[in-house]
Amino acid sequence: MTSIFEKFINKNKFKKESLSDIANYQNGLAMKNFPPKNGEKGLPVLKIKELNQGYTDFLSDRCTSKIDKSVIVNTGDIVFSWSGTLLVKNWTGNIAGLNQHLFKVTSKVFPEWFIYKWTKYYLRKFQIIAAGKATTMGHIKRSDINNSIVYVPNKFYLNGVSRIMNPIYNKRIEIIKENQQLNTIKQVLLHKFF
Repeated sequence: MTSIFEKFINKNKFKKESLSDIANYQNGLAMKNFPPKNGEKGLPVLKIKELNQGYTDFLSDRCTSKIDKSVIVNTGDIVFSWSGTLLVKNWTGNIAGLNQHLFKVTSKVFPEWFIYKWTKYYLRKFQIIAAGKATTMGHIKRSDINNSIVYVPNKFYLNGVSRIMNPIYNKRIEIIKENQQLNTIKQVLLHKFF
């Protein structure tokens, strides 16, 4: 079944830009170089493992909270793993420090659903590129993002589509958060009774 987004991009001819034109792909830091200082609790580190499971836990590394806000991830932020296991997800855990090999994807101009959907649209292509690097850990380069074409509509049309897409996108994030809460309750109950 064709999604609303696929109908949107196949049906209309718009201005061509690249993924890097519509969004900022902020790479994380090697958080091992930014440990908590002077007894500071710090932040859990968001690595590919945590992105896969959807939350940080007591096994997660920790980093100082005194890092640039561009590498701090909050619930709902778009995170793209560009190395190893390539994924695009909305972060469903709590506040965390973004580790290297992960991008925090943001835009000052375009709605989140738009940058999320376009990044996700190219995920399969990126996975194929990464799989072709058999001698190293599979990854993509920034040039792969730069060379991925995006069709950008005029503001009027984008606002119209956003009236449909925003509620769907926001509801999806709400459901992910609810599932996360239920999983936390399940883990607490399993630990308590078994």
